[in-house]
Amino acid sequence: MQMTSWIERQIFGDPGRVHFEGRVVREAIERARDAVASLCGTTSNRVVFTSGATEAANAAVFAARSVRPDAPVIGADVEHSCVRDASGRSGPVKVLRVGRTGRVDLDHLADLLRAEHGRPVALVNCQWANHEVGTLQPVAEVIATCQSAGVPVHIDAAAAVGHVPVSFDELGADFVSLSAHKLGGPPGTGALLVRRGLRIEPFILGGAQERARRGGFENVIGIVGFGAAAAALSDPGRLERERSDARFLTDGLLGAGTSVSDVTPLGDTADRVPHIINLAVGGVLAEAVLLGLDRSGIAAHSGSACSSESIEPSPVLAAMGVDPDRSLRLSVGWSSTRADVEAFSAAFSKVVEALRNLGA
Repeated sequence: MQMTSWIERQIFGDPGRVHFEGRVVREAIERARDAVASLCGTTSNRVVFTSGATEAANAAVFAARSVRPDAPVIGADVEHSCVRDASGRSGPVKVLRVGRTGRVDLDHLADLLRAEHGRPVALVNCQWANHEVGTLQPVAEVIATCQSAGVPVHIDAAAAVGHVPVSFDELGADFVSLSAHKLGGPPGTGALLVRRGLRIEPFILGGAQERARRGGFENVIGIVGFGAAAAALSDPGRLERERSDARFLTDGLLGAGTSVSDVTPLGDTADRVPHIINLAVGGVLAEAVLLGLDRSGIAAHSGSACSSESIEPSPVLAAMGVDPDRSLRLSVGWSSTRADVEAFSAAFSKVVEALRNLGA
């Protein structure tokens, strides 16, 4: 509604100008910034608006590399591709091990930091929650370990913000990246949270916008929508209600899925974000299951190579030691209902049974 209202008002002034239209746009951006900051437990001057979590994560890696250009970046292969690719393209990388549920190995992190023998590490990347299996990471412990070694930390919170409580100021991370569309806002908008006192080199050049931390004319309409979604989730009790509702629905999906023979959950089914689960489906390729579910009006995702724009199987599932060709990722959102779970339950068993009979 806020985005529609903004378009109808047709105020397209430059927020960097002092005329009336510019001041109106600036006020709208700053209201949205306040809302995002409130949702993330910080102050508005910590929030840098971006085109999404991909840009935000890239900006965090770039900022760290600009300080220590030849030093390694540490991160696990379960990180999102925007984190892995940015880290690998800009310099050396050391891979952090994960366990069978996709959770990082804290002892291995300490070993990697000690192995540098006093040489600087540019950055440690750690996602708050895995985007494919939902496993929550021990972000507080990761940050404490890095702080004791004097190493900056970037937390990819795209799958966490809006789904679990986040307090950036209490967390102590140097950077946190997030995306509007992952919490009910519009696509094409995100933010990078930057620790107080940390000055960064802008990843995108061409102006002094965002306090000289990100050049370019702001995506005003997207930011307005981002702020509206953040404000809604900042309402007392709203986040907890959505967490509870999402957990109820994904628990139902887990139950329906694992009631079928040779179907097992992937990731940590207890310590996870409430809206994501992943199932390993034995005996059939996940791509075939996806197509069968799609015909029943159910949209799902898989880690297999042909299920996305990538030509490679999911590195997340490979790092966990599981078969990406048998995985089925399911998620729910604010509009999901019990009827959706029931529809999945009715369709899933029939699709899997039919495929197994065909030998697919």
